[in-house]
Amino acid sequence: MALVRCILEMGMGVDIHGKDYTSAAKRAVFDALHHSSLGFQRLLGKTADDMRVDITIGIPNPRAVDKDAVVATLPHGTGYIKVVQGGLEIPSENGQDACVIANAAVMVSFDDGK
Repeated sequence: MALVRCILEMGMGVDIHGKDYTSAAKRAVFDALHHSSLGFQRLLGKTADDMRVDITIGIPNPRAVDKDAVVATLPHGTGYIKVVQGGLEIPSENGQDACVIANAAVMVSFDDGK
């Protein structure tokens, strides 16, 4: 199987209060996915469910992200996720809370059949 990368989209997601890293990551993936409308897969004799979707999330606390919950937001394809150090965390004035910003890179690939 040889995978051919067809799409690379970026997105950003924010959780304003509560330091919910998973929500910020899910919003980043949602943002990336909604920059594109894929229809070209039919030219390849494929369906949207044939996609391999590789997600990379950059967030301040990678261990706090529920990877399965993020992958579950994908409407089609088979998802794989990697969470790395990145994004931003902006503390509140009193230090009790923070705004969490996640970045997502979403790559869509198809098997070329070779």
